[in-house]
Amino acid sequence: MTDFAALLRPDRGEAARVLHVVKPTDYADWLTGQPPRVRTILDAQTLTGKAGDAAILPGEAAEDWSALLVCDEANSSPWRIASRGSALPPGTYRLAEGDPGPAALGWLLAQHRFERYRKSTDVGGRVLLTGDVASIEETVRIADATARVRDLVDTPAADLGPTELEAEAEALALEFGAAPTITRGDLLEQGYPMIHTVGQAATPERAPRLIELEWGDPAHPRVALVGKGVCFDTGGLDIKPSVGMRLMKKDMGGAAHALSLARLVMAAGLPVRLHLLVPAVENAVSASSFRPGDVLRSRLGPTVENTNTDAEGRLILGDALAKAVEGSPELILDFATLTGAARVALGPELPAIFANDEALAADLLAAGMEVGDPLWRLPLWDGYDAMLKSDIADLQNAPEGGMAGAIVAALFLRRFVPAGIPWAHLDTFAWRAAAKPGRPKGGEALGLRATWAMLRKRYSVHGVD
Repeated sequence: MTDFAALLRPDRGEAARVLHVVKPTDYADWLTGQPPRVRTILDAQTLTGKAGDAAILPGEAAEDWSALLVCDEANSSPWRIASRGSALPPGTYRLAEGDPGPAALGWLLAQHRFERYRKSTDVGGRVLLTGDVASIEETVRIADATARVRDLVDTPAADLGPTELEAEAEALALEFGAAPTITRGDLLEQGYPMIHTVGQAATPERAPRLIELEWGDPAHPRVALVGKGVCFDTGGLDIKPSVGMRLMKKDMGGAAHALSLARLVMAAGLPVRLHLLVPAVENAVSASSFRPGDVLRSRLGPTVENTNTDAEGRLILGDALAKAVEGSPELILDFATLTGAARVALGPELPAIFANDEALAADLLAAGMEVGDPLWRLPLWDGYDAMLKSDIADLQNAPEGGMAGAIVAALFLRRFVPAGIPWAHLDTFAWRAAAKPGRPKGGEALGLRATWAMLRKRYSVHGVD
């Protein structure tokens, strides 16, 4: 894991290269104030001051150089200087004007690489100095949590199954003094029939389980975080085509988000009683696979007609949500790479949120905008609840036709959460198909910073956590 703390340091006046960050509208005035050597070198590179222009600027002496970035992003954007965090030579830098603010996060994440399976290409760190010393610890924590989501999602299923997710949670519990509980073995007898059924086709070493972790003072408000942990999804007997299966190592992206959010909660010492739940399975194909048309019992009690074995995520989440509710939490958040319908509606970068509580929905949306991690609310439209009707069971998991797929999936989950408990469901992609500065192609945390900002604001004591 990248040592982010070494890359963001207090500015004590030490020697550092200067990074000029100039808006396109200010470029002409800025250029006029530069010495002839700078104007000459920029003219030679045919820079015109458009967003994305960047250059190394000569100083009076050979080693006295600085850097330029023309950027049209707001000062509040985490990604404002991310492109320079990975492109500049190793060394120490400070902004020519002001502190980096939120942009420090992008600077850090631009230097993170997933290199488990290849030789490191690291050429040395690029240190950023800031006068906002109070923000350093929090920025480093968020960078670390984001990188952990990316690394977990990027890890192939051969090296990240239910056992490895369990180990990740147990390591987290050990680090922060939390109490882990792992329910494995005969999950039917132990009251998790849908988790059992979805994972029953996997090999014994990849058997299904429910991973739980509890932390914090029992007197504090109880908050439950639930993450979908499908470590690989073939689609089951309703098998996916190869193009649909290619990225299914990322189907545990919800679990990665929940684990990393739990880390942020514990690292900050947030005054809550945390309950983390990760139903971990592999939706495999074998003679023991569950079948289309099977009727499953649930922990809560209602029976579910399985109309599509590729709609397995909502099944395991149903049992996990039912378990979370038994603790009488005052808030439940669940994360899942649940539906392609959410991606069709909102694209890959905008997680869909569903909430049964208006204040919670408003807080999440506001937090997402504040920290540059936007969310978009879709409705829990009661008129579509009838789509879940089954002819032979209490409900079905995947109605025919596929219309309103993300909404219907959320309505299915709502069946397992009482109306009196504020609950939000995040349908997140957990993946970036094309690289952007500070955001490489691959696993991605989408919704993590928004939910953390909401929790931190809601549960901090006098604004200090």
